[in-house]
Parts: sequence; C-alpha cells; structure tokens
Amino acid sequence: MSDDADDPKTAWRKRHEHRVASVSAPYGPLSLIGTLPQTPSGGTPTLSDHPEGRIPAVPGRWRATEGGVALTASAEDGLSLDGEPFTGDAVLAAEEAPPARSRIAAARDVRITVIRREGEWAVRVFDPASAARRAFAGIEATAYDPDFVLPGRFRPYGEDRIVQVANADGRARGFGLGGELSFAYRGAEHTLQVAVDEDDGSLWAVMGDATAGSSGYRFRFLGPGVPDPVDGSITVDFNRTVLPPCAFADHFICPFPPPGNTLPFEVAAGERRLKDALAARI
Repeated sequence: MSDDADDPKTAWRKRHEHRVASVSAPYGPLSLIGTLPQTPSGGTPTLSDHPEGRIPAVPGRWRATEGGVALTASAEDGLSLDGEPFTGDAVLAAEEAPPARSRIAAARDVRITVIRREGEWAVRVFDPASAARRAFAGIEATAYDPDFVLPGRFRPYGEDRIVQVANADGRARGFGLGGELSFAYRGAEHTLQVAVDEDDGSLWAVMGDATAGSSGYRFRFLGPGVPDPVDGSITVDFNRTVLPPCAFADHFICPFPPPGNTLPFEVAAGERRLKDALAARI
C-alpha cells in the first residue's frame, strides 16, 4: 500500500514548495546584496584591500587579522553583537551559522556575516528588503516526470582529480572530482563527472544541458545521493536538479560545469529558471 510519503509526485511537490520557501526566506540567497569588499579585478573580495577598515556601505571598521576579522564600531554605526548594541572592538571568526543567526546585525534587519574563502577574509551582507527578494516571483520547475528517473552507476576514480573550472565571478578555480556517474537516456549512454562528499559519500554534479540559455538557466546542480557501496548503483533523478546560488544573487561564487558535463539533450525536469523579472539572469 502506498501513501503520500511514498508517492513521488507528492514528494516532489512538497520538496519544491519547501525549496521556494527556503530561497525566499528573509535571509535566504535572494537577500544577499554583497560579498565585500569588491576587488577592482572582480576576483575574490578581500579585506586586505582596505587596510583602513572602511568598506563602502558597511558600517564599522573591518580589518583582517591572523585570528579573524577585527571589528571596531561606534554608536553611530548602529551595530549589534549577539543581540546587544555594540560599540568598541571585537575579533570575529568565520561563521558557520546561517545568516538569520549571524552575530552581527545592522539597521533595518540587515545581517553581516564573516567568511573566509581561499585564505582571505571578507564579509557578506544580507538584506531582507533586497531588490532581488522583492522581485522574486517563484522558480519555474517542471512537474515530476518519471521518464527522467534513470538507473545509473558510479565509478570512482583511483584518486580525486582536480580540474580548472570557470566560476560565476569570471575566475578559474580547482574543482575536485571523485568519479563518473553513468546512465542511459533514450538508448544513448551518458556520463557526468561528480564530486564526492567527504563526510557522507553523497554525489554532487554541476551540469548543463540543451535547455541552457533558452528554457533553462545556464547550468544546474544535481545531488543524486549515495551510491550502493558494493556495485555503485544509484538512481539518477533529474527531477531533483536545482538552480545554483548564483541564479539568485550575483554575489555567490558558483563553479560552472566541468569539461564534459554539458549533456546533449534537454533535461526538461526539475528547477529550470527564475520566473518573470529575474528570468533575465539566464
């Protein structure tokens, strides 16, 4: 006997509704208005470029140190730390908590988080009143289609391979790949190179397809789950494809598909692009 929990169409609908609620939440990806400071070259932002500590449009003084980011604030800056008005000096480490629980808050419910990326310190600013969040009209997604649920097999590489992949900020970075995911679609064999999560062994693919730039975003993410530990078998469910964070805000750095990860057919399944005003970001 089957119930709603076992019905893939119902499960897909619930997952999609949760996804829309998550990305449109007050401190979801649509609220990111800046990863600061911005470097003149458009590369990775770093606090080292602003030794005086002043970042445009961000209150307080922010300086990179060996142990974290040193913040100096006055009453005029209007900052709070851990829910209390903050003046003086504090050293902040990179935050693991989601933006909604950021230690630093500014006026108008803005949250500021400290991040460390590629060995450099920077801050991210999340604003629930961002233009992107106000314009958000939903995610175009194709309803569950069983034709895009395919048997597959994962074949690990002997050791991880690092390939140079362009990123959304225009910079190439090393991208670790742990193996290949193979599957057949309409009689033809295809493969995707995938990363493998070090903690749980789940697979993750950055992929493009023939819908890119027309009826879909230029690339998407696919997380098919954990392969069978004995034979590597796994279900490749393209209904689970999702838009990358950079589809919602320019300030995320997302890797583009590695060489060979653009499928020659249309994956008319899963999340496709943002609706209406934001769809121009294809």
